[in-house]
Amino acid sequence: MSLEQNQVQFFLGANAPQGFVSRFDQLCRQDWRCFILKGAPGLGKSTLMRQAAALLQDRCENIEYILCSSDPHSLDAVLFHDLKIAIADGTSPHVIEPMFPGVCERVVQLSDCLDDDSLFQLRDEIIPLYLSGMHTGEQASRYLSAAAALLGDTYRIALECTDAAKIARFAQRVASREFKRTGDRKGTEHFRFLSAFTGEGCVTLDHTARLLAERIYFLEDDWGASSRLLLYHLRTLALDAGYDVITCQSPLYPDDRMEHLFIPQLSLGFMSVHFGHRPALEPYKVVNARRFTDQSAIKLRKKRISFNRKAALQMLEQATLLLFEGMENHRCIEGYYASALDYEHLDQLADGMLRRLVRMADEALPPFEG
Repeated sequence: MSLEQNQVQFFLGANAPQGFVSRFDQLCRQDWRCFILKGAPGLGKSTLMRQAAALLQDRCENIEYILCSSDPHSLDAVLFHDLKIAIADGTSPHVIEPMFPGVCERVVQLSDCLDDDSLFQLRDEIIPLYLSGMHTGEQASRYLSAAAALLGDTYRIALECTDAAKIARFAQRVASREFKRTGDRKGTEHFRFLSAFTGEGCVTLDHTARLLAERIYFLEDDWGASSRLLLYHLRTLALDAGYDVITCQSPLYPDDRMEHLFIPQLSLGFMSVHFGHRPALEPYKVVNARRFTDQSAIKLRKKRISFNRKAALQMLEQATLLLFEGMENHRCIEGYYASALDYEHLDQLADGMLRRLVRMADEALPPFEG
């Protein structure tokens, strides 16, 4: 899967300081139907999802592609929003188990197409690759944790020098101009990652931002405090005004820090811009953190902030090297499984699933049978 400029692409998982963080639980919903693909690496899960997307692209205008956060050239899920159908890789590290099996979710077991006996004969070669991959993943998380700690220190320094009340007033002015109330309904929030730390470095899907928003505010902030507070206020105000939002979390702080905010209904976006990433996009307006920051106070900590930045970049570089090693390791594992695959059986299974998808798209069907 390439970073296609005309496709809305996100990540639903992140290599993070605490290990792999998954948001795949959002895919199992009572008003959607989800095909959960189970099976080892190299069995064609990503290929099957690409085939489904190509087959249904004329029947569904709003398709969202979820890329693998370790290897952005691989596909982890595809969402057909107009049809309320999702197809997802439900294996580790983003394990998905059906909430309403047969009703809303169907498990497609690709491992049934494997020759287990031949794989068992290769166990002395395959198992060390799995263990090595686990080890490099743990090491990468430690480097990401170190980077997060360093940049977190800069954030705390900046927060002490930030006028939070001024940010809140500014957010209200933006909201009064941009968020016209749509009624009594409160908006819905969807969580995504626009960025991910991968074996190719930190990948940010700028083209997705361009597809979602004609107007994008750039929040220039090398310290991380002002942009975080401003995004929090804007998110709350947009939801209160009745707009659905896409909240993009930081892969370095996936539980408590927003990185970007999009409101597709308004074709509007707000993106954090910092020394680690400047989007290759033309901003609608630029909001600089300096307007909310006591410059004389923050200059007193200039050396410490500079040290944190340089050291954090070194930690992220080491994490990238380890993630690349893990990505190459994973590809070796895929080769072993591909060699033990019954392709005729796989083709039959895939064909049945694809024909089912076409029927579901072309006519209103009852829930899954059995």
